[in-house]
Amino acid sequence: MTADPSPPGRLPKPPTRPTLTREYLAAAALALIDTHGLRKFSMRKLGTAVGFDPMAVHRYYADQEDLFGGVAEAMFAEIDAGTLPWDGPWRQPARDYCLRLRDTLLRHPRAVQVFATRPVRSPTSIDTGVKMLTKLRDDGISPAQALRLFRRLREFTIGHALSIATTTLGAGRRSRKPERGSPDYNLLAEAADATTLDDHFEAGLTALLHGFDTSNGTEAAAHGDPSDVVKYRTKSTM
Repeated sequence: MTADPSPPGRLPKPPTRPTLTREYLAAAALALIDTHGLRKFSMRKLGTAVGFDPMAVHRYYADQEDLFGGVAEAMFAEIDAGTLPWDGPWRQPARDYCLRLRDTLLRHPRAVQVFATRPVRSPTSIDTGVKMLTKLRDDGISPAQALRLFRRLREFTIGHALSIATTTLGAGRRSRKPERGSPDYNLLAEAADATTLDDHFEAGLTALLHGFDTSNGTEAAAHGDPSDVVKYRTKSTM
């Protein structure tokens, strides 16, 4: 897993007063969430932190839900989707997108929930989706089926990041896993000690990417006779 060398939580340099922008406020909100967490965040605290009247934020975002949409867009921008390897086969940009998305979310563990609970509708996000579906369509995959695949990849990645963020922010300390050498130490605990929180992500991502077949069998497995599922699974493992 890669890591950004710059620590999260540092307020971005503000624009020259008296100008504020939606982008600056979203970046500042993300920095405050990184530092203090969602529970301690408010639009009033954001206004104070950036040195403006606390109500000034409402001139740019209708409410906190609207602001969190901007935060999610700021997080998506960190993926730098425009530099994905779009010239390669569709699995290449799809894989790199998931890896970058995971790394971005884990740089902001306290904000993963913000990203996970709302759609990202920025122009960059929409353009990325269109590019991804176009790559798949050019490979003979229908737009609807391509969208299903893209959703699986996105949900797998976000769910993984949410699980790790929850653990690193405190759930791990509440684990009841028995210690090695204790009478309760069992096979499950032994297996847990032999793994890390994220050592299964890339293997799972590879399985998703290469378990997808562009033939009609995929559609049949998803929507047709249940017996076709067995045929599809058999074909996918060959």
